[in-house]
Amino acid sequence: MKSYSVWGAWKEIVGEPVALQTQPHSIRNRILFIDVSHSTWMQQLQFLKPALLEKINAFLGEPLIEDIRFRLGKITPPSPPPPSEEGKLKEGGLDQGTIKRIERLIQNITDAEVKKGFRELLIKSANLERSRKKSA
Repeated sequence: MKSYSVWGAWKEIVGEPVALQTQPHSIRNRILFIDVSHSTWMQQLQFLKPALLEKINAFLGEPLIEDIRFRLGKITPPSPPPPSEEGKLKEGGLDQGTIKRIERLIQNITDAEVKKGFRELLIKSANLERSRKKSA
């Protein structure tokens, strides 16, 4: 089933910070169940659920997933990543308005690691959106 291709591309779909804290567990009745490492992450992911759902279905090329449910679960540590030429995500190319919107969205997140992860996720999303608009 096409929906299960999400497993192999999870890190690319949601970004590394989120992928380190989450793992797809199963799909039932077009609902994707995701294991999450900590309740703090579960709460923050609830806020990003619509964006995650959109990214997952965009990756699949059609709306195969109707909902996402988060649950606490054990996350298998990833294998060591290969050396990367890209380095860390950069804000480069984003206008100041977009950067300010991202900072406003995450300003109330108190956990530094969670805040960093969501900042990187939102930057990656904004860069993806910007590249899509350029190619359209």
